[in-house]
Amino acid sequence: MSAKDELIAHLATGATTTCRAWQVTRKDGKIFGFTDHDRELAFEGTQFKADSGLTASSLQQSTGMAVDNTEVVGALSDNAISEIDIKAGRFDGARVVIWLVNWQNVEEKIVRFRGTFGEIQWSDGQFRVELRGLTEGLNQTRGRVYQATCPAILGDSECRIVLDQPAYSLETTIKRIGKRGEYFLPSQLAFSDRWFELGRVQLLSGIAEGLVAAIRIDQEDQGYRRIELMADFEIAPEVGDSILLRAGCDKLAATCRTKFGNFLNFRGFPHVPGTDWMASYPVATQVNNGSSRFK
Repeated sequence: MSAKDELIAHLATGATTTCRAWQVTRKDGKIFGFTDHDRELAFEGTQFKADSGLTASSLQQSTGMAVDNTEVVGALSDNAISEIDIKAGRFDGARVVIWLVNWQNVEEKIVRFRGTFGEIQWSDGQFRVELRGLTEGLNQTRGRVYQATCPAILGDSECRIVLDQPAYSLETTIKRIGKRGEYFLPSQLAFSDRWFELGRVQLLSGIAEGLVAAIRIDQEDQGYRRIELMADFEIAPEVGDSILLRAGCDKLAATCRTKFGNFLNFRGFPHVPGTDWMASYPVATQVNNGSSRFK
């Protein structure tokens, strides 16, 4: 019999020894295992800890296209899920598998849920996580939008720019910290002002290692390179921390052509008339011969 059939046969006896086990896989590949049993379990190459204080509400499932969902509550701890990891976004979008398992024979098990982490909240030493089922992805809008600006993300498979090349990225250190979200770096005269605006900064060291933020302002300022973020890091970096700057793009055709030399991969429609043109009407002072608006 299969593991599922064996578990069903065990449940049919009426005297069951079952518990739940959660396997959480972060985007960086790190795997965590938890169980609501009073002893640790091991299967699927994962050690499921019993001292995590993890509990789950009832799982809502359906046979249609509605999203299966549930909620997990647990205690924050340094050796399991810490507040720093949550603030750093290390569990955002993590994959989750939940089993119902016979703790006397862990080969008898059945998957009750597969999905990802949704919204995460934490307070008073606890975290609360919304779990979203696999059909959540079907709720996301797909397809292209006809717009003047480029919908691609700089460096993705549609854009095709390699951001790791020296012309578009810079590894440096934080020399001084100003107001919230303002950081001073060594002067970088090789890059013109605003080169990294609308780009990304990633922390490479320190307690907040791995955090990423968007850059709002980038300019030379009294012997420093000053960057100001659109929203500051959830965990504040420190002077001396290493960071990685990546070039920014305003999604305009002219920027794609002159800054990146990548107009062949531009995904927008720069000649689409805007709303002002759509609402305009002929006037005597303009040429109205039906010729092209673009030369």
